[in-house]
Amino acid sequence: MTRAQEPVSDSKLHSGDRADAESRQENPWIEGLKTIGLSAVLALGIRHFVAEARYIPSGSMLPTLQINDRLIVDKLVYRFKEPQRGDIIVFSPTEALQRQNFKDAFIKRVIGLPGETIEVKGGRVYVNDRPLRESYIEDRPNYQYGPVTVPDDSYLVLGDNRNNSYDSHYWGFVPQDRIIGRAAVRFWPPNRLGGLDPQPLYPVTPSVTP
Repeated sequence: MTRAQEPVSDSKLHSGDRADAESRQENPWIEGLKTIGLSAVLALGIRHFVAEARYIPSGSMLPTLQINDRLIVDKLVYRFKEPQRGDIIVFSPTEALQRQNFKDAFIKRVIGLPGETIEVKGGRVYVNDRPLRESYIEDRPNYQYGPVTVPDDSYLVLGDNRNNSYDSHYWGFVPQDRIIGRAAVRFWPPNRLGGLDPQPLYPVTPSVTP
């Protein structure tokens, strides 16, 4: 074996080299701070681009979501597909809501898709003149609304607690670029851990096909 190929052991380090090697060892506190910093950066990246936790501050989505429920919001799903009727979405305030000084995100259910005509009458929601069967609402809506046509790249959203929800029938549509993500999983409280809509929302019937 040539000298260049010989492995170098600690016993062959000169005293100066040994001191340099020791000086290059990180202080454990600095290593710990670096680890914490990297973890924080990764956590912020995941929160910004992939998923984040949200809690429910009001009863506008009863009975599906209770006050103080904790949810995971999937922020990637709509990069691969369009929002669907029945999705529960989290979105930033629209321009109409910003003019009313709303700053916090909203959570509602997608009801009207781009190009559809929506009307609320007689305690039912109609999509393109066909009644929508809804198993998830708290009460039948006691108001009249529409008919309105949903603009391109926008969605009409309503709360499941129809008569106690500040939603599209008050302030209009949600542009797609305001959507933060889809509420995917409830992780708190533990006794209701899991998906938000365990049963199919719109069974195949002669009424509206989602």
